[in-house]
Amino acid sequence: MNELTIEAKIENLDTVVDFITEKLSEIDYPMNIQMEIAVAAEEIFVNIAHYAYSPETGDVVIRFSVEDQIIIEFEDKGKPYNPLDKEDPDITLDIDKREIGGLGIFMVKNMMDSVEYRRKDNRNLLVLRKAIV
Repeated sequence: MNELTIEAKIENLDTVVDFITEKLSEIDYPMNIQMEIAVAAEEIFVNIAHYAYSPETGDVVIRFSVEDQIIIEFEDKGKPYNPLDKEDPDITLDIDKREIGGLGIFMVKNMMDSVEYRRKDNRNLLVLRKAIV
């Protein structure tokens, strides 16, 4: 398992994306799927950076592993929050009639095979999984 510990600040987004894309490039995997995984990881990091510690800041640990699937874990000590509890947005509504928020995690859930959340030892753990095709 490869691991990156970084301060959950938007300024560190490029480092996070580079970490994920570098690990994905080591796998013989279709580029369009690699891009979806990278976008999903970016969305999760941005949410952590914006909300987990606000108004303070703290670290996020990102773990990347490949078994029979790609697994990306995000762990932070921020406020307890399960993004999977939020109802999916109604994407059939006109954009000006939709509630703000929730679209990012909706995209992540649709790009990944599974998204899991748990709170353990005062830590949020969000796990993204994508089968190797």
